Amino acid sequence: MTRFFSWSLSKQIFFAFVAAIVFGLLFESAALAIKPIGTAYINAIKMVVIPLLFFSIVSSIFNFSDPQKLKRLGLKTVAVFLVTAFIASLIGLTIGSAIDWSSGINLTPAVTKEKVIPSIAEVLTGFIPANIIDAMADGKVIPVVVFSVLLGIAVLKTGPSATPFKAFITAGNDVMSSLMKIILATTPIGVFAIMAATISQFGLETMLPLAQFILAVYAACLLHMAFTYSSLVSVFGKMNPIKFYKNIFEAQVTAYSTCSSYATLPVTTKVIADNLKVEKGYASFVANIGSSANMDGCGGIYPAIAAIFIAHLYGISLDYTDYAMISFTAVISSIGTAGVPGAALVMLTVTLNAVGLPLEGIALIAAIDRIIDMMRTATNITGDAVTALVVGQSEGLVNNEAERPYSAKESSSSSKLTSELGVSS
Repeated sequence: MTRFFSWSLSKQIFFAFVAAIVFGLLFESAALAIKPIGTAYINAIKMVVIPLLFFSIVSSIFNFSDPQKLKRLGLKTVAVFLVTAFIASLIGLTIGSAIDWSSGINLTPAVTKEKVIPSIAEVLTGFIPANIIDAMADGKVIPVVVFSVLLGIAVLKTGPSATPFKAFITAGNDVMSSLMKIILATTPIGVFAIMAATISQFGLETMLPLAQFILAVYAACLLHMAFTYSSLVSVFGKMNPIKFYKNIFEAQVTAYSTCSSYATLPVTTKVIADNLKVEKGYASFVANIGSSANMDGCGGIYPAIAAIFIAHLYGISLDYTDYAMISFTAVISSIGTAGVPGAALVMLTVTLNAVGLPLEGIALIAAIDRIIDMMRTATNITGDAVTALVVGQSEGLVNNEAERPYSAKESSSSSKLTSELGVSS
C-alpha cells in the first residue's frame, strides 16, 4: 500500500482503472454499492470548478494586462494564442463529429425529449447574467466566464485603489488551486468507484470506444500541426515547415515524454532562441506565457472531442448552439485555467458543464489521460514555437541571416526586452 502512494498520480489512476474492471466483473453487487463514492468525487469537482474558474480568469486578465505587457508585442502574442486555440477547437469538433462512435454503448437511456433550440439573440443575451450569484449556483459556465472577464478588465482600469482586491483575487486563485489539487489526489478512488459500478452494470463493452478516442485526439493534434501551424510558419513565419519541425524536434520529444509544458520550458526557450533565431528576450516571454496560457491540445482539441465522445456514450444529442459553446468555452478556459493543477481536467469540466453533459464521463477517459496528454503537450509547445516565430517575424525579432551566435549588442537588446516583458530568460 505504501508503494502505491509513492507512485505518480497517473500510475495510481491507471492501477485503479484496471482494478476497477476486475472488481466490477467479480463483485457486481459490491461494485454497485460503492457507486456513491464516485458520485461524491464528481460532486467535489462540481463544487470547486465555478469558483476556480472565476478566480483564475479574473487574475489572468489583470496579470496579462499589466501595462508593460500590453504593448503591441504582447497583444499580438495573445491574439495568436486565441486564434490557434479557436482553430484547434474547430478541428476537434470536426474530428469528433466525423468519427462513427456507434461501436460504443449508451450508459444511460438516450435523451428522447426534444431540445428547444434558442435563437441567436437568446444565446447572446444569455451570456450576460442578470444575477451572477444565481449563475454560479446553477453552474452556468458562460455567464461566469463573461462576468469574470469584465471584472478583470474593470480591475485593470480601476488602478492602484484596486490593489487590495487584486491581492484577494490572487490569493483566492492560489487557494482554489490548492483545493483542486487536494480533490485531484482522490481521483484514483473516484475512478475506481465509478468504473467498477459501470463495468458491473454494462460489462467490458464500455472499454471498446476508448481506442477510438485516443486515435481521434492524436489525429486532431497531427492535423492541427500539419495544417494550422505549418501554414502559419510558411506564410507568416517565412520558414519551410520541414525545417521548422526539425528545429523544434528536441522540445517536442521532451514535451511528449514529460507531459509537462513547465518541465519542457528550458528546452522550448532554447530551441526558439537558438534554432529558430528568435530574439532571446521574446523567446523567453513566449515560452513562459505559453507554458500556462497557450493550450491548443489541452484546451482546444481535447475538450471538443471529449465532449462529443461523452455525449455519444450517454446517448445525448448536441445541436449547433452546443458546438458553439464547446468552442467558446474551450478557447476561454485554455487561457483562464491553464496554470492550475490538472488543467486538462478543469478545461474538460468547464466544457461539459457548459453543454450540460454528465461529468461522470470523465472517469471513463481518466485512465488513458497519460497517453493523450503526451500528444496534447507536444502540440502545446509546438504552438508556442509557432507563435514566437510568427510574431517575431512581424516585429523584426528573428535573425534571418546565416546562422551565427548572438552578438553582444543583440544579447544586451535581448536582456532589455526580457526586462520590459517581465519574464525570466
